[in-house]
Amino acid sequence: MAVAKAKAKPKKKASKAKAKAKATRPKATKPKGQDKTAEPAAPPPRLALHHLKPAPGSHRARLRKGRGPGSGLGKTAGRGGKGQTARSGGSTRPGFEGGQMPLTRRIPKRGFTNPFKDPAQVVNVRHLGFLAEGVEVTPETLFGAGLVRRPDGPVKLLGMGDVGRRFVVKGVAVSASAKAKIEQAGGTIEG
Repeated sequence: MAVAKAKAKPKKKASKAKAKAKATRPKATKPKGQDKTAEPAAPPPRLALHHLKPAPGSHRARLRKGRGPGSGLGKTAGRGGKGQTARSGGSTRPGFEGGQMPLTRRIPKRGFTNPFKDPAQVVNVRHLGFLAEGVEVTPETLFGAGLVRRPDGPVKLLGMGDVGRRFVVKGVAVSASAKAKIEQAGGTIEG
């Protein structure tokens, strides 16, 4: 026991010696400020497509299937045993139900959907206030004001809201209520 205590004391002295050595080291001084006579730093380089890189760890090497038992994807290459799904091109088309009558053929068919339908872009008369004073209401002016997505598609005015001033409407379809409100405000509809 006496020997163990004697050994423990030098360890304490050694740790005190380390603490003293740390205390006597010169401390790192922080810079007080940049030198005003130094040249200004160069601007950062322009970011371009050839500078872009994937984030570290985001890119993984592709799996190389069928390359032996040591790879983890050897022999059957993750396709399981034999049969249709083990072959290349051995998948069925979407909606195939193994030969039974598929759902798309079991349900009754009714009606018709016109594939050439071109739905009109709808604008309410309350939005005509966004147009400048004295401008004709045409698909181009509505497109310029951001009220329709395409100037070359059909546009229809609907009657929701109030018309604040006179408008001349050209080349735009108008509902009955919108027509009544525009004419009541002193506007005209042409074409």
